[in-house]
Amino acid sequence: IGYSSPAVTNDLIYITGVKGERDVLTALTQDGKKKWDIEYGNKSKVSTYPESRCTPTFYNGKIFVVSGAGELACVSAAGKLLWTVDYFTRYKCTVPRFGISESPIVLDNKVIVTPGGPVAAMVAFNTENGKVVWETPSLNEGMMYTNPLLVEQDGKRMIVTHTPTWIIGVNAADGKIIWKFDFSSVNDDKKGGKNYIHTPIYRDGYIFAANGYGQTAAKIKISSDGTAPSLVWKNSEINPHVGGMVLVGDYIYSSTHDNNSMGRYICVDWNTGKTMWVTKWFNKGSIITADGLIYVYEERWGHVGLVNPNSEKFDLISEFTVTKGTGPAWAHPVIDKGRLFIRHGDYLAVFSIKK
Repeated sequence: IGYSSPAVTNDLIYITGVKGERDVLTALTQDGKKKWDIEYGNKSKVSTYPESRCTPTFYNGKIFVVSGAGELACVSAAGKLLWTVDYFTRYKCTVPRFGISESPIVLDNKVIVTPGGPVAAMVAFNTENGKVVWETPSLNEGMMYTNPLLVEQDGKRMIVTHTPTWIIGVNAADGKIIWKFDFSSVNDDKKGGKNYIHTPIYRDGYIFAANGYGQTAAKIKISSDGTAPSLVWKNSEINPHVGGMVLVGDYIYSSTHDNNSMGRYICVDWNTGKTMWVTKWFNKGSIITADGLIYVYEERWGHVGLVNPNSEKFDLISEFTVTKGTGPAWAHPVIDKGRLFIRHGDYLAVFSIKK
């Protein structure tokens, strides 16, 4: 059981889940038959929703996963555990309130995670043996729930992520901080203890960041030369809880966090920050885009909707309901080769969406 999404390759489907007290990585064939599974670490110790969160990262024939206890593992495509690093213990991390919820990013034979804490804000390990390649100096802040984002700008590559106070841009080659932006400063309520969950959106030198719990979203302008980022606009109406956001054309589509059990869908102009519409459709949920269309997966009752991007209204084309599975429907859908992958707790289904 878990809230992670499947990672789909040409050969296999990889997905994580909790069995007993352990996190397990399972490989399925393209027709849904289990090929192998392997324990890769201990499950989260938090009392609320300890199920697996890490969506596997596939790179060069290997799978990289993070356990609920903060162990980074490398597994071969044949299902063999190659190495593990307990980076949570090594870097003296503090368990965030809702547990560890991170999927690693991999590039240039480096697998990158964001421990936070007193030792390092971000760490890159060698994909072959788990040895440290570089460490980003500590900002003396805990870890968040955000997956890091690779940004390529002006021929340079940066890793962008949240800390409790900052959005930071880190040089992917050496781990040095290029810039940081005080994201807490844009929140109108000025409260502490924010939960940053969503990987920001990047386009053409701009970052958009939005999170739930009543937080104000913001678009900022960044650079790759160390120039301090600047605020472009902010919007307090778009605050997705666990569902994420997508940019289609010049409009951001996402959801609101009215409270923990209810939210609506929203469209915001990328250029101006103006809210175009806010609409209730069952409940808040995850959102993805493919082939010019939007797919929403409502988290409470399992409604799946196909939506036409439209800045004037929530333009629903069709819908169906996932009736199997347990718990909140928090796993984001995945689309691959005309197939829609939907996970609900301990249940995984694949639907054909070809015309």
